[in-house]
Amino acid sequence: MTTSYKELLAQREALEQAIAHARQNEISSALGKVRELVAEYGLTLQDIFPGRGVKSGATKPVSKVAAKYRDPATGQTWTGRGKAPKWIDGKDRAAFVIAA
Repeated sequence: MTTSYKELLAQREALEQAIAHARQNEISSALGKVRELVAEYGLTLQDIFPGRGVKSGATKPVSKVAAKYRDPATGQTWTGRGKAPKWIDGKDRAAFVIAA
């Protein structure tokens, strides 16, 4: 018994809808269980996903780098790291060095 191409496409569409519906039902059930356990044990985001979520104070503080170059016309500064700003790009940087 052979099935036509259109019949197979219709079967696939029906199957995909059934799969999506079953998945949604299972997700709803799983979320209900998770919420119940979180409430029962008073769990936090950090308990469930350690290393994610709210950052603790244990992170390394970010230190700023002192500026090495200054544009005398505008007063803008640059540390010498990353892409050079337009006011210094392609010019002799010695003229823009900030005296220590």
